[in-house]
Amino acid sequence: MITKEDVDHVALLGRLELTEEEREMYTRQLNDILGHFQALERLNTEDVQPTAHVLPLKNVYREDWVGQHLSREEVLANGPDVEENCFKVPKIV
Repeated sequence: MITKEDVDHVALLGRLELTEEEREMYTRQLNDILGHFQALERLNTEDVQPTAHVLPLKNVYREDWVGQHLSREEVLANGPDVEENCFKVPKIV
């Protein structure tokens, strides 16, 4: 059970200033949330497989293959400034 002191402690950690009405509201709401979790704990999940997602997900990968490509010399020939087989770019910092 969450008390107003618990709400005050969390508010202090979050540097929140709460009014008395907000303290009561958050205390009630957090206790309602805990009540829902307690209801979930009573469910029989013995035959339910543990899962991370509700739906079965599968990554879709394309097949990796080597296609036609330009040679290093052809690529470097298109660069505006080349030095020692690398593109030369302006200094950023």
